[in-house]
Formats: sequence, structure tokens, C-alpha cells
Amino acid sequence: MSGYNKKVSYFYNPDVGNFHYGPGHPMKPHRLSVIHSLVINYGLHKKMEIYRPYKASTHDMCRFHSDEYVEFLQRVTPQNLQGFTKYLSSFNVGDDCPVFDGLFDFCSMYTGASLEGLANFYCIIYIYLCFILLHYKFLLLGATKLNNKSCDIAINWSGGLHHAKKFEASGFCYINDIVIAILELLKYHARVLYIDIDVHHGDGVQEAFYLTDRVMTVSFHKYGNYFFPGTGDMYEIGAESGRYYSVNVPLKEGIDDASYIQIFKPTITSVMDYFRPTAIVLQCGADSLANDRLGCFSLSTKGHGECVRFVRDLNVPLLTVGGGGYTLRNVARCWTYETSLLVDEPISNDLPMTEYIEYFAPDFLLHPEVVTRQDNANSKQYLDTIAKHVSENLKMLQSSPSVQMHDVPCDLLPPEEDRQPEPDPDSRQNTQDLDKIIEPANEYYMGDNDQDKMDSSDT
Repeated sequence: MSGYNKKVSYFYNPDVGNFHYGPGHPMKPHRLSVIHSLVINYGLHKKMEIYRPYKASTHDMCRFHSDEYVEFLQRVTPQNLQGFTKYLSSFNVGDDCPVFDGLFDFCSMYTGASLEGLANFYCIIYIYLCFILLHYKFLLLGATKLNNKSCDIAINWSGGLHHAKKFEASGFCYINDIVIAILELLKYHARVLYIDIDVHHGDGVQEAFYLTDRVMTVSFHKYGNYFFPGTGDMYEIGAESGRYYSVNVPLKEGIDDASYIQIFKPTITSVMDYFRPTAIVLQCGADSLANDRLGCFSLSTKGHGECVRFVRDLNVPLLTVGGGGYTLRNVARCWTYETSLLVDEPISNDLPMTEYIEYFAPDFLLHPEVVTRQDNANSKQYLDTIAKHVSENLKMLQSSPSVQMHDVPCDLLPPEEDRQPEPDPDSRQNTQDLDKIIEPANEYYMGDNDQDKMDSSDT
């Protein structure tokens, strides 16, 4: 571990877990509070920088979504819902995507966290370009900004809402933070790879970039038998300039760790060889775990995490986001474990004491034994057929696409000092000032020479 030198930034707003989709709804934002509590109590915060993220504005959201749709989300509330009845069907808002208190604030929080993660990327390729093209001031300034706020991995477990479309909500998703984040990445990166390990197909992201060769979308998901969203066949490969840049791996129910890894690693390895991305966005939907409320796969947290570890070790700037996951205790276990992988810090299988410890009864373990509900319907022959199809399509790519020299648009995020409201002059300590307080490095010292360490002879 001593040789691990990746800088990790973690984005979390304490209020994001307080929203509620409604009684009986499977999406539980509260899972984010549980995950954060585990991250803190495992001590993982000592291995990364934690930020209270920027809240995305309507302007940010309209980079992808229509003005009318974003305005609707901003204005509608449970109290005035009757006045918007005629818009509900056109924007696909209803049972799956209900109107709840604070809906727009929720969207602003998870979208802003994905955006701010990009502001902290360290893009070595553009430092190189700036060295060559020093006289192009616009490029130099952009690279300097990224360099001054550098990180190798950004984590936003509140993001990853991959079903939202340009004009409508879908599958519990309202604003597609992934698409907006990738659009921002494309200002500095010639090629961005999107990987999706949610049990549901990443249809919103694929649709957004279906016609371009600058973004390759790779989705591993359940397909068939009317499983939501009904897209993601292996023959959906992109169109026009984006032909062969959409990669779909349709899987059957019950897939286990060994079978999943069998198809995942070779596919991503081939994609990296042919596409050569300079940035990766990884959607870590946890509904692909065994015994998920809405899923039908049989992955363990270790199997799911192995995909994250594999992508981490590709050594490409990485934005990691959440996604689906509807058995709260398993989502919390999974994303806590994957946080530990991203910072390369082993953690105990025994869960630490937190205010949510009763959620994990009766075993109180990070990696409980997986009891599968169904047999693995994915034969080796079936997976080999998919792998062969993907490989043949990738061979159709002539070369990784390049981008002509162009003026880089200004960053979507405003300057940091403009992202926060004016501090309250009557408050002794406001949120902005508290967020700027950084614990000294020795605050968390826990080595053998720690002077505060209890001597065994004192016990």
C-alpha cells in the first residue's frame, strides 16, 4: 500500500440523505447517510479529501436537458402538483418518478457533486499539450486550474442516475448527472469511456452519446423478459459517427462473480486497447448484487468490487458514481467497500459501531455469505458468444478518434468563491468557514509511535 499514490476526492452533502421519494418507493436517498457513516467510522476519510459539493444550477442542467423540463422540476412541488397535471405525462413524472418535497434541491446536490468531481481532476495529457502550445493562453489557463485542484479519482455516491432523458424523467432518475459530467469532461478530453455495472441498462447515457465517437458507452446489464428499461441488446452499437461506440453486454438472471468477471475484464481490456480513453466514468449501481429488491443477479460485494478495482488499476482519471441499489444494507456495504478499494485501504469484515448498526443484523459483517435466489442462467458458451461479438465490433474501429485544436469553453462551474451564498454576518461560524478548516496531517496519526496510543501494560 505504501506505493499507492492516487489522490482521491470524495463529495458528500450531509443533506442529500434526508430526501424521501415517498412511502413504499424502492429508491432510498437515506442510504447515502448510512454509507457516509460507515466511511467515517472505518476511518476511510483519513485517506482522501472530503468536499461539500457545489449545487448545480438550472444553467448546468440545461447543458443536456431541455429548458422546459428543468423549469418544471424547479417549480413543481407536492403542494402545487394539481397546477402541473398536464405536464406530468409529457415529462414522465408519476409513480416511478414522483414529485416529492425538495425534488429540485436533490437533483442540484447529486448533479453538482458529479460536476465538482471533474474540477478536481488532474489531467496530465493537457499539461503536456500546454507545454507544447504555451502561447495558446486559453489552454494554459484551463490546465493550470485542473493542475491546482488535482485528483486522480473522484467519488460521488449520490450520482449515477443514468436513466434520465433529455426531455423526461425515467427509472427514478430526473437529471442525468453522468451525461452533464461527461459533457464537461469532453472540454479537456478527446475520448471519455463510460462503464456501467448497474443491473439495468444505462439507456439515458447511451442515448445521449449514440451518434458520437468521442464517448464510448459500455453497459453490463440484465436484458430480456421485459426487464426495465427494455434496451441494451448487443446489436445496439451506435449510429453515424458513433457506430461501434456503444457496447452492450446483455446478461441473463443469476450471474455470479466468476461469470461476471469472465466477461467484464476481457471486454474492458479490449475497449481500452481500441478506444484509448483519457478519462473514465464508472457507474457502480449496486442493484446487481445478490438479493437486491429489484435486481436478479447474484454478485457479492467482493465480485462487484473487483470490477471497481480493475478499472482503478487502469490508471486513467476516474469519476466514480453510484446508481441503483434497493436493499439498503447491501448498497451501504458495497459502496463502503469500494471506497476502501479506491483509496487502497483494507478494512475489517466486522462492521464498525455506527448509529445505523442495527440495519446490518444479524451478522454485522461487511461481506456476509451470499445466498442466491436463482441459478446462473449464463452459460460459458453464451458469454463467449457475447465476448466474440463485442471483440468483432471493436475491430471495426479504424483508430481511436482525435479532436482538432479548438478553443476550450469556460468551465461550467463558477469560481469557487462564487459558488456559495454570502455568509451570515451575524453567525460566528458559518458553513463556508467550517468547510475550509483542514485537520493537520498528524491529527490522524495512528502509527506504532503514536504518543496517545494506549500502552498494553495500562490495561
